[in-house]
Amino acid sequence: MKTVGLTGGIGSGKSVIAKIFMNLGTPVFDADTEGGKILDEDLQVRQQMMEWFGADIYSKGKPDRQKIAGIVFNDPQALQRLNSLIHPAVMNRFLAWRLENQSSPYVIHEAAILIETGLFRHMDYIILVTAPEEIRIQRVKHRDRIDEEAVRRRMQNQWSDEQKCPLASFIIDNSGESALLPRVLEIHKKLIG
Repeated sequence: MKTVGLTGGIGSGKSVIAKIFMNLGTPVFDADTEGGKILDEDLQVRQQMMEWFGADIYSKGKPDRQKIAGIVFNDPQALQRLNSLIHPAVMNRFLAWRLENQSSPYVIHEAAILIETGLFRHMDYIILVTAPEEIRIQRVKHRDRIDEEAVRRRMQNQWSDEQKCPLASFIIDNSGESALLPRVLEIHKKLIG
């Protein structure tokens, strides 16, 4: 079984691509969703978060995601601490999940900062979803209802497409100028072959 990383900058549309692969029957592990579950459910993570960022980082038993984003996207050290707490737990969940899906020709690990964290080294292939910065900014502003400055702060914590491209096995242009399905099908055929 092959392990395929799916990544792209914020607003690139990697979740759309992941859904297409899922519709083709490919198991997809969503690292961002799993990280959110860990923030919600893991008592050790909760305790550490409150020690680092204050007891009010959780409200009514749930993490205050806006408050967390406001802290970590304005403080690189806070982001690094958060990642050092969440990423190992997400990786453990991925490894267990991958074992459960061994019968598939390949599985996909979808993660926004797959390359930045070095996790890409554990993948057999990397699919990079790209889109022009202005399109990505508009998508995130609309999706998250935040201003351009907030989007750009988040982008600063990710590598540019130019930095990621040399590490990618496959690149999917999601600028809206070409159909996605033919490109996904082409990659799918290569991965199951």
